[in-house]
Amino acid sequence: MDYIVPPGLYAVGHPSAEAPVLVTANYKMSYDLVRQQMAERDVWLLVLETFGINVWCAAGKGTFGTLELIERIRHSELAKLVAHRQLLLPILGAPGIAAHEVKKRTGFTIRYATIRAQDLPEYLDNGMVATQAMRELTFSLRERLILIPVELVGAMKVSAVIMAALAFVVSVFGGATAAVAAVTGYLGAVLAGIVIAPLLLPWLPGRSFSIKGAIAGMVWALVFSVFIGRSGFTGPTIFAALLGMPAVSAFYALNFTGCTTFTSRSGVKKEMRLALPVMGSAIIACLLLLIGSRFL
Repeated sequence: MDYIVPPGLYAVGHPSAEAPVLVTANYKMSYDLVRQQMAERDVWLLVLETFGINVWCAAGKGTFGTLELIERIRHSELAKLVAHRQLLLPILGAPGIAAHEVKKRTGFTIRYATIRAQDLPEYLDNGMVATQAMRELTFSLRERLILIPVELVGAMKVSAVIMAALAFVVSVFGGATAAVAAVTGYLGAVLAGIVIAPLLLPWLPGRSFSIKGAIAGMVWALVFSVFIGRSGFTGPTIFAALLGMPAVSAFYALNFTGCTTFTSRSGVKKEMRLALPVMGSAIIACLLLLIGSRFL
């Protein structure tokens, strides 16, 4: 994740005092994409200190923000290099910027250009007028599918540790068969939240990601319960699976909100306040049932 460009003002080509000023984050991929699209042009590129976070996420966190933009304009002495007073910002950076405050304190006005860097050449050629397509962000099945491997990599680091601990503890108290069943159940719940819930996102009931994930997890838990029921596991164990697996799936589905195109910062915080205690309670009840079933 250490993939950062030093913040500051960069010249792409040979920009004059009339050249446009594009603003981006110092996540190197963001910087490289903008620079690549501007390779045949003469523009100024003002890079903000977002600590290696992309524009959209940094805007949500506040690092692609008003104060940073104001300070970067002053520190780079941009006003001495350009004759105009206009900045072109990516649309996804808008949540972090108070345009009126920037103008008040620096004299620069803000114009939101496009969502994607690849649309910038056409935007500039079109007299800085964005088409509807340049301002629309889709979230199709293919786009959701592309994001799943990223989520999987992040989740599996923690899940590998949890599954190893789960296998050890369950094997000590219940034997190898129970350990395999526990690991299989947990892994299935993780995949239900990370893979199934995002793929079926538009069709799963409810608006809450945690509810969508819980539904996907419940379906897996029911299938799993039939399997372990046939293997001789008792009622408390099955009930524990029905409590714990949807909670695990709900957690990972909720984590997917950071990849979506329509969740808001305040909405995610509200959902976390409501959903996380329920998930935690379900996991605790699941563990108590499993422990109790061993001693009753």
